[in-house]
Amino acid sequence: MSTLRGKLYIVATPLGHLDDMSFRAIKTLQSVDFIAAEDTRHSAKLLTHYQISTPMISLHDYNEQERHEKIITLIQSGHSVALISDAGTPLISDPGYRLVHAAKKLAIDAIPIPGPCAAIAALSVSGLPTDCFIFEGFLSAKSSARLAQLNVLKHETRTMIFYESPHRILACLDDMQTIFGQDREVVVARELTKFFETIYSDSVENILKKLRQNPSEQQGEFVVLVKGAVIEARVMDEETTRVLNCLLAELPIKQAVKLTAEISKKSKNLLYDLALILQKAPK
Repeated sequence: MSTLRGKLYIVATPLGHLDDMSFRAIKTLQSVDFIAAEDTRHSAKLLTHYQISTPMISLHDYNEQERHEKIITLIQSGHSVALISDAGTPLISDPGYRLVHAAKKLAIDAIPIPGPCAAIAALSVSGLPTDCFIFEGFLSAKSSARLAQLNVLKHETRTMIFYESPHRILACLDDMQTIFGQDREVVVARELTKFFETIYSDSVENILKKLRQNPSEQQGEFVVLVKGAVIEARVMDEETTRVLNCLLAELPIKQAVKLTAEISKKSKNLLYDLALILQKAPK
């Protein structure tokens, strides 16, 4: 049994470039009693490269409910376990939530070993606003559901981050063009840190054209970033803006937006975006 007793380690692994593995991650994986891996065959290549012989337990979307109980039992008996995913930071659109949630409820220490994350890596080079963003993960595989999800985000002012698979990337961008409009700025980051890494920044219409003209660049793992909507005060009539401004002076933003929506019959989403602008405006 290792000296790292009774703890759960959440260990980030490289997106593709093996040099991105941290010294602390290697040391942790060498020291724990077990490694819970999304795909043991895939992770075996990484462990072999770093001469890590720690035994693995599979934990993926289809067995997490049953397997996380076994892992919790191991930790409670004094064993240390490290959780890794196929690439990047575990739990970010990867299995592991049930395990970490159960561990926290049982007062088991969950210790992060930070490292690569595709969403943050793509955001850092996107050129889009980074001070405020949302991560939406994978959208639905069905177009109707995907359109509905995107429609909810139509007036979102924060930078939006999505993951997408190669066989759905064109359909996803098509639906984004339908909802956000052909001129919305989009960044598509493909195969981050790998040999064929490609980053496109353009309107969604132009990026769709580029990908359709280059079928080889429709392959790989994708991060799609969408610039937030720009909502200006002038989109609202003066009276609605005045009412909202007055209420913001006296009430929390959610209450002010709710009351203004009831008075004006305007969209809460638009009013919330306007409220954020009004709060930042010089007094």
